[in-house]
Amino acid sequence: MAEKEPLLISGCMLGLCCRFDGESKPIGKDLLNALREKFALIPVCPEQLGGLATPREPSEFDGTRFLSRAGEDVTAQFQKGAEEAHRIARFFGCKRALLKEKSPSCGFGKIYDGSFTKTLVGGNGATAELLSKNGIAIYGETRINELLGE
Repeated sequence: MAEKEPLLISGCMLGLCCRFDGESKPIGKDLLNALREKFALIPVCPEQLGGLATPREPSEFDGTRFLSRAGEDVTAQFQKGAEEAHRIARFFGCKRALLKEKSPSCGFGKIYDGSFTKTLVGGNGATAELLSKNGIAIYGETRINELLGE
């Protein structure tokens, strides 16, 4: 049997309670099972890897810095988390990543604008940006079927 391709995946999408609010955002059981059939899933939570607690204040990117809703600059933690997630991706040989959309770490293409008003703007989260710059293809949960070849 051929070895499965490793796929970096946001831990919250697997049901791990690692989001800012201490909750998860699991994908459906059928999609998860289909992904498990095709890939070796490598879970990460870049925000935890960067040293942020769970639960924690939500954070957004204002165009120059990552700030918590309370105004704390958490840019260093987001950058460290991105670097650690990239290190894990390299270690396992991941060529693709399935990351949580809109997240300040994992969002790709659209993220919240830093105003904490649920306003989306074009851009990438810290981890999605670093992985993408290093040749790792980024998928969000709305593109899972592409990963599955459907």
